[in-house]
Amino acid sequence: MKHDSDVLIAGGGLNGPALALALAQAGLSVTVVDAQPPRARADEGFDGRAYALAIASQRLLAAVGVWPPVAAHAQPIRQVHAFDGRAGERPSPLSLRFDAAELDGGPVGYMVEDRFLARTFADAMADAAQITVIASTSVVAQEPAAAGISVTLSDGRTLAARVLIGADGRRSGVAERAGISRTGRGYGQTALVCALDHERPHNGVAQQVFMPTGPLAILPLPGNRCSIVWSETDANACTLAALDDADFLAVLRTRFGDHLGQIALAGPRFSYPLNLTLANAYTAPRAALVGDAAHGVHPIAGQGLNLGLRDVAVLAEVLVEAARRGEDIGAADVLVRYQGWRRFDATTLALGMDAVNQLFSNDNPLLRAGRDLGLGLVQSAPFLRRAFMRKAAGIVPNPPRLLAGQAL
Repeated sequence: MKHDSDVLIAGGGLNGPALALALAQAGLSVTVVDAQPPRARADEGFDGRAYALAIASQRLLAAVGVWPPVAAHAQPIRQVHAFDGRAGERPSPLSLRFDAAELDGGPVGYMVEDRFLARTFADAMADAAQITVIASTSVVAQEPAAAGISVTLSDGRTLAARVLIGADGRRSGVAERAGISRTGRGYGQTALVCALDHERPHNGVAQQVFMPTGPLAILPLPGNRCSIVWSETDANACTLAALDDADFLAVLRTRFGDHLGQIALAGPRFSYPLNLTLANAYTAPRAALVGDAAHGVHPIAGQGLNLGLRDVAVLAEVLVEAARRGEDIGAADVLVRYQGWRRFDATTLALGMDAVNQLFSNDNPLLRAGRDLGLGLVQSAPFLRRAFMRKAAGIVPNPPRLLAGQAL
């Protein structure tokens, strides 16, 4: 089989480009097929999406050469404060606080808007001779063979590669066509997302408020701005989404509090239904899944993109090392190394976030007392608190090289 590139990636969001850059820097040729028009996500308008990048994810961006331009738009997270709350009431005095001072002197993480990440990735791929981007097109068929995999694009073209990577989201066409089934369920919750201007500085503090109907995340952005991810029941979210801006803000203030002074919308509002969806395998003949195609999770801990970038780091290392040994990078015995390295960790974290959401998204007085006590106990145990912080930051023993900031 004649290959048009070594690797073909279906999906041009964030995980796909990150993987493309890592592989291209190591000498592999990559084709990225993106259903979106060129630079569609890189415009000046805020589309509601911002990410809490763990330290390990920031190191990966540095290793693939895109962190310097992103850093100019990043807000360091100096502290994370998690506590129970109710509309119109003061927060519970029992809370959990993660402080950057306990994490080797650096920040807990960084907040970055999607548009800045997308723009930087688009520029970097355009400058990479080893990467070909095919925009406004999608993969509609795939056929694995002994020596590679052929794909058909929506414009009728046929391409061949040694391996196909599905970075095409929770409804992954790559996974479906490969016969990979999924396990999951809807949460009965919808995330209401917007950006706010506020009167007082946030000082780099991110807040996770556990409301009875779903968590409210208040995430710092550069300047006196923050990103709001407000998870509500589907019925409540539908009612709130239908409110005009003034009424929406009036309801939000009862949950947001007054710690940042006056607040105002800094852009449009968005809503996204929430669900858990886990691929029952990460690989198939000549194919592998990364990011939401492998595991779509609740945004309660802001780990979605970080989990995807962990996939990228592992898969890139597996493929590059196989290529350097002269192995067939799309062979089953190569791809199974990726699945063995990533699936348990990703599934454990996904189910852990699912359990936290179920535990905290209710107003049961016994559960409320128990979880407040648990937060207080972790807060009073420095070794436990630091262990949680390091895990959330992706700082683990023997990480893949990209997550340690080392190029392949």
